[in-house]
Order: sequence, then structure tokens, then C-alpha cells
Amino acid sequence: MSNEEEVIVTAEGYAKLEEELKYLKGPKRKELSERLKLAISFGDLKENSEYHSAKDDQSFMETRIIQLEKMLTKAKVIDANNVNLDRVSVGTVVVLNDIEFAEKIEYQIVGPAEADVANNKISYESPLGKELMGKEVGSVINVDAPMGIIKYELLEIKVK
Repeated sequence: MSNEEEVIVTAEGYAKLEEELKYLKGPKRKELSERLKLAISFGDLKENSEYHSAKDDQSFMETRIIQLEKMLTKAKVIDANNVNLDRVSVGTVVVLNDIEFAEKIEYQIVGPAEADVANNKISYESPLGKELMGKEVGSVINVDAPMGIIKYELLEIKVK
């Protein structure tokens, strides 16, 4: 398996992917099966919007199951206990100072499969993630954003 095929995730991210797969293969499959049975009971499948909606949802779910299975098979789990805190890497948490607004921001650096900006988890492949990778405390990072260059100072590297 080459590095390009690997899906880099934290242990927490791996567990969430497993949990989602278990849900989709269990309760969600059963729920969609019941929806399909009910929709079929309405008759004429050509004009049956409930049936078509359930089939679309089922197709989306089965695609996601395949996607999750592939990700889990190719996952490289990053152990937070073995992360070097001298430099930013996947699995570390960074504390940044937005220089323009003198505002502290904290992000966990994760793989693309578990990126979630709303929960301060950014991918190492994102513009900010790319700039942070390999940097040391005290580094100034310039990120090209739609509103211009944003400057951050790297204040701290830690683990969650």
C-alpha cells in the first residue's frame, strides 16, 4: 500500500468512522428497508415519489458504506502518545495567535477524512494545515485566504 492510498486518521477519527459504518449497516439499513417496503405497498412504482426517495437514500447509503469500508481498510492511525511535539504534525493540537486581531485559536491537525472546521479540526491538506505542517513554536504562518493574507503566530503544540 503506497502513502497515496493511506487514509491518515487519529484514533478518535478511526473510532467515529467505525461507528458510522456500524450505524449504516445496522439501524440505517433496516430503516431504509422498512421505508422501501412501505413505499412498494403504495403501488405503481413509476409515479411513487416515496419509493424513488427511499431508493435514492439507499443508493447514497450503500455508496457511503463502501467509502467507509475502503477508508478503514487503508487507515493509518496516528497515535497521539507517539507524536513529536517539537513540530506540527497530524494528531497535534496547535494554539495560534491571529496577529491582526490578537485572537487565540486552537485547531487539531487531522487527516482529510475527519476534518471538521466547526469542531476546530482541520486537515493537514487544507491551506492552513499545509502551512502549519513541520513548523515549530514561534513560527509565523502566512495563509492566503479570499480576504487576503492572514498571519498567525504558532504559540503552542500539544496533544488533545
